[in-house]
Amino acid sequence: MFGKKKSKPQIDQEQLALIENAQRRIKQKKGLYAHFVIFLIGAVFLILANTVLNIGKDFKIFNLDWFVIAISAWLFFFLYHAFNVFITNKFMGKEWEKAQIEKLVAKQQDKIEALKSTIIQPEKVTTKNPDAVKPHKNLTMIVAAGENNEIGKNNDLIWHLRDDLKRFKALTSGHYIIMGRKTFESFPKPLPNRTHVVISRQKDYQVPAGVLLVNSIEDAIDASKSDNQPFIIGGGEIYKQAMPFASKIELTRVHSTFDADTFFPEINMNNWKETANEIHAQDENHDYAFSFITFERK
Repeated sequence: MFGKKKSKPQIDQEQLALIENAQRRIKQKKGLYAHFVIFLIGAVFLILANTVLNIGKDFKIFNLDWFVIAISAWLFFFLYHAFNVFITNKFMGKEWEKAQIEKLVAKQQDKIEALKSTIIQPEKVTTKNPDAVKPHKNLTMIVAAGENNEIGKNNDLIWHLRDDLKRFKALTSGHYIIMGRKTFESFPKPLPNRTHVVISRQKDYQVPAGVLLVNSIEDAIDASKSDNQPFIIGGGEIYKQAMPFASKIELTRVHSTFDADTFFPEINMNNWKETANEIHAQDENHDYAFSFITFERK
């Protein structure tokens, strides 16, 4: 039988930094010790060379024996070495302090980003005067959304519900329908018996005759003021922008979850109340069960 292989102990980065600093200090001190030993041996050798062997006995500099000057110079370099080891390169030197400061700054930045992510961002509204936003009396958002508010993928529907399409046609016929550019482009042609209002930032965007082009949700509502019940029909960003203006939501809740890239905004039930709910089971004409739900602003 083979025994279990022992795993190597893990060392975190701070411990590793301490070990590396300690190793550097050991090398510095070993170098200083070697310097000191060589200095002593060299000093003794110079003294013996001058006094015993009479080497350079008559050679003086500023009335000082040459070996005294040599030993003094050597001593200066030794003291300079010791100063560097014990004063300017402490155990936790400037580089280590800098690294610790950078770590603290990074940790603080992470905390700031974490706090930012917990702050609920205000609902984005594209309007000329956000403080003057008031719900339009009869502006209705009409949408079909999955259980997780999925409404589409790749600028297309992700289901086909015959009764939902019939309801959409019945409710919107004869009215203005407000949409974003991508939603408009998803239609093969403009829907019959409806006035299309397309919101686009592209001022030179070309639309067919009879289609109105505007640059904001506020302008779209203004362009539809002759209609007693204009409808917002998508996409996801237009729904978000229209939410503060709408007074009614006609929602087809598809009772399943889907892979999507476009979503309907969450309905804040502090602002809305459910006034109707009609359930439809799955059948041969519908791949999913669904409910027709009406919300009205409180």
